[in-house]
This record gives sequence, C-alpha cells and structure tokens, in this order.
Amino acid sequence: MALCRLFSIKGRVQGVFFRDSTKRVADTLGITGYAINLADGTVEVLACGEQGAIDSLATWLQDGPQMARVDAVTSGDIDVDMPDDFQTG
Repeated sequence: MALCRLFSIKGRVQGVFFRDSTKRVADTLGITGYAINLADGTVEVLACGEQGAIDSLATWLQDGPQMARVDAVTSGDIDVDMPDDFQTG
C-alpha cells in the first residue's frame, strides 16, 4: 500500500546537492514527490510510495550526500494526492 510522508531535514543541507541526490535515490526507489529548499535553511521532502521504499529513503536522509551534515530529520505521514514523479525546486 502506498503512503506519503513529509520530511524536514536540518543541518548543512542547502548548497551541497541534497535535493538532486535525494531525487536520484527517490527515482531508484520508485518514490514520487519533491525536495525543496525552505527559507529557514532546511530541506523539505515529500515522499510517496511503498512503505519499504519510504523507509529506505528515510534511512538515507539521516546522512544525505557526502558534503551534507544532517543534524535532525523529522517526519510524519500525510494525506495528499500522489504526485506523478519526483521534482526538485
């Protein structure tokens, strides 16, 4: 069963290819959604897909790409229309 989870990632996560790296991982896992930079310096990720794929992405988000420093990840399941693909903004 597909679900959607919204993540907020804090730390040094902007300007280190976090969004593009997240897209590559999401595409590999068959996840749709988005990764966007927020004005407060966090990255927001909406991930929709199968539970196992979402869990795999959640594990990856704890570290992110090599140049990132992830200080905290918060998440929660949300009820939204499933996007058709994964976008970065």
